[in-house]
Parts: sequence; structure tokens; C-alpha cells
Amino acid sequence: MAKKRYKYDFAKKKHSEKGVTSSVFAGISLGIFCIAAICSLAFHGKGGLYLGAMGLIAIGLSIYGFILGLKSFSEKNRDQLFCKIGAAGNGVLMVIWLGLFLLGLA
Repeated sequence: MAKKRYKYDFAKKKHSEKGVTSSVFAGISLGIFCIAAICSLAFHGKGGLYLGAMGLIAIGLSIYGFILGLKSFSEKNRDQLFCKIGAAGNGVLMVIWLGLFLLGLA
């Protein structure tokens, strides 16, 4: 009698759209952080209004990306790699940006 061979077929899960968007926002916020740091060094700390506006935009992007990253965990039958990357990255960037903002107010 021949043995039964079980064939398993795993469906390839698609990435969560909100998770990918959250990861993109984390990348944009990180890019703005690097650009702002280089500009601040070039201007010897006197970047003024433009660097402050870039920082506020980056804070908004990281907060919205963090919220999207958390919401993307609820999507069914989706790969959650980008959800984790986006939520963690935006969370860390949000803390860094808010720390810099509060340090600037002091």
C-alpha cells in the first residue's frame, strides 16, 4: 500500500497597503531628519523658519504614519512585515522629533 503524500499549498499573502504607506512615511520623515541635520550644520544652527517648518511637517508625517501602521494590523490575510516596520520606525521618529521640538522650546 502506497503512503499518502500530503501536498500543502501556502497562498502568498499580499502586503498591507496601509503598512507600506506607513513605511514610506517613515522613510520620508527620516530623509527630512537627515536633510535638516545637514542644513543645520551648514548654517551653524541658524536655519530659522524653513528648518522649523520641515520639522513640523516631519512630525505630522510620523504621527500619521504611526497611526496608519497601527491600523494596518487589523487587515485580514495580509503580510504584516511593513506594518511592523512602519509602526516601529514612525514611533521612534515621532519620539525623536518631539524631543527635538521640546528641546527647542526650552
